[in-house]
Amino acid sequence: MIKKYIKIINMKTKIIIFISIVMFSLTGCSDILDRPQLNQWDDETFWTSETNLRLYANGFYERYFVGYNREYSTQYTAHLGYLFNDDVVSDGNQTYFEQTVPNSRGNNTDAISSAGIAHLPWLERHTGPDWNFSWLRKANIMLDRIETRMGGILSEEAKNHWNGIVRFFRAMDYAGLVSVFGDVPYYDHEIKSNDYAELYKPRTPRNQVMDAVYDDFVFALNNVRTKAQEGAGYVNQDVVAAFTSRWALFEGTWQKYHNNDAERAKKFLNLAVTAASYVIGKYSMSDFRSLFGSNDLASNPEVIFYRHYDGVVARHSIATSCNMADGRYTNANLALIKAFICIDGSDWQTSADAANKDFSLDNLIKTRDPRFEATFYKKPTLRSSSSCLYTTKFISREGLRYLDEGTTMSTEYSSANNKNDYPVMRYAEVLLNWIEAKAELATLGGAAVTQDDIDNSINIIRNRPLDADAIANGVTQKTAAMNLNNLPSSPDRGDVPQLIWEIRRERRMEFFGEHSRLLDLKRWKKLEYMDNTKYPDILRGTWIDASEISGLLVDSRKNILAVTDMDGNRTVYDGANGNAMKGFYSPTNIKGRLPFLDVFGTNPYLAPVGRLQRIDYRNRGFELAQTEGWSDDL
Repeated sequence: MIKKYIKIINMKTKIIIFISIVMFSLTGCSDILDRPQLNQWDDETFWTSETNLRLYANGFYERYFVGYNREYSTQYTAHLGYLFNDDVVSDGNQTYFEQTVPNSRGNNTDAISSAGIAHLPWLERHTGPDWNFSWLRKANIMLDRIETRMGGILSEEAKNHWNGIVRFFRAMDYAGLVSVFGDVPYYDHEIKSNDYAELYKPRTPRNQVMDAVYDDFVFALNNVRTKAQEGAGYVNQDVVAAFTSRWALFEGTWQKYHNNDAERAKKFLNLAVTAASYVIGKYSMSDFRSLFGSNDLASNPEVIFYRHYDGVVARHSIATSCNMADGRYTNANLALIKAFICIDGSDWQTSADAANKDFSLDNLIKTRDPRFEATFYKKPTLRSSSSCLYTTKFISREGLRYLDEGTTMSTEYSSANNKNDYPVMRYAEVLLNWIEAKAELATLGGAAVTQDDIDNSINIIRNRPLDADAIANGVTQKTAAMNLNNLPSSPDRGDVPQLIWEIRRERRMEFFGEHSRLLDLKRWKKLEYMDNTKYPDILRGTWIDASEISGLLVDSRKNILAVTDMDGNRTVYDGANGNAMKGFYSPTNIKGRLPFLDVFGTNPYLAPVGRLQRIDYRNRGFELAQTEGWSDDL
């Protein structure tokens, strides 16, 4: 039985490679629009059955459902070294925001930008694609062929289903492009290679593009087959609904916070609520760690769609980054640690329980939401050189047994031998998308959020089952249910309403290391949270007693090892004050990032188009505008 999409790809590899290379090669010569070259004979004979449509559609899966990627490739993945948000600190200089227009921003979808770590294109890759329209052409070709070649082959139901599938993929691509660039050229039909007016068309306004995305998502919701009809291994209505809730929430909140457009915000937020409602009630919660450490998510009750790795044809290296043998120079910071809710439902600042102000790891495991224990290793360690807090979220419990048993780590958890599945879409996200959209609508004149709404979303997530390892490690209870009449009043929330702040906290705890945080900061217009001068906890790690960690109190760490107390006072190790080295790990070689807000000629919320793309336009007699907020100089 075919389980999930990667198995589909594995079983049909030769066919798909043949079709992809011979018929619809994605290697084009234009930076503006990669054009798969059609072999006329194959194009005329291919569009003959639903089976062939399915094979063609399968080619989109690795594009839009990356999971842990493959082998050592980590683009778009939950890979700790590539996290770029306010949840992490790096050993040494912090990665900074892009501050110059790059030479090129196209045709490098599968390669890290040569600009290197200082530039955002590849750090942003988990939020959206580069300036590349090849997959949109592929989608538009499929739409055209369904209409022009398959009229007597497909039933009306089948035609609508496959149109819905390809319009879903087109919407996904454009939603990603818009999240990165804002205005982008919009194509809803196949463009011929000599149609330069279309190939070099100007950027289409964001609102026009997103209205088309809205229509595509709605069509897909109404026409793609259900899970029962299509099977769990393929994109079905539940998958469409879940991703629609993600991208509709993104656009709705962007319109509210960036454009102050209440009507457009309501349009997309209502779509997020509607889409999520297709899924709510169909799934239930898993224990947290099983979502990321399992070698087979087929029976996991929370998983809506996943990528399967068989360990032979398909394998990855993300669990290796969590195996406690490999060192990590980027990891969770104190700002994230402090964001975790206490199990009594309070935040640490306003809690009356003194135990909630003890930040030793042993105590955090006992007093914080169980997702904390499931995300991090239970002891401070220099394997995380930036914070002494090591992320183990993306490896199975079994993968770390060697540490307690004194045995050798299995090769399955080293190099690119990892085969744990990735939950591409899970129920918790849909619930959080739904409740956030409802809370935002309430601020725009919509119905108030009720306790029933909270019980049917956040409190379902908080009531996750605890696995045996969590209990053995000191997790004794689940986090108290959220009560609308007794919300924490965090002093950190600034201008954010209490309920929305707490919903955002849930997302932060739930999605650490996944796709969400940078996208969330952008859509909320809160990139200021990444300002480590204003928020110095970004540059600090977990609470340590340096005398308990081998390799810290040594001469080579003199004037580098340092700790910070609760009041922000830092003590630097001088070789003789080891007894004073108790506090939040904050070595002197950790440096903040360059200023990125209100910098002339830059816009951290949207990426610039490359010079070569604009020069190519100009050489053809057309003009490509630079992204809003970026220098227009060529």
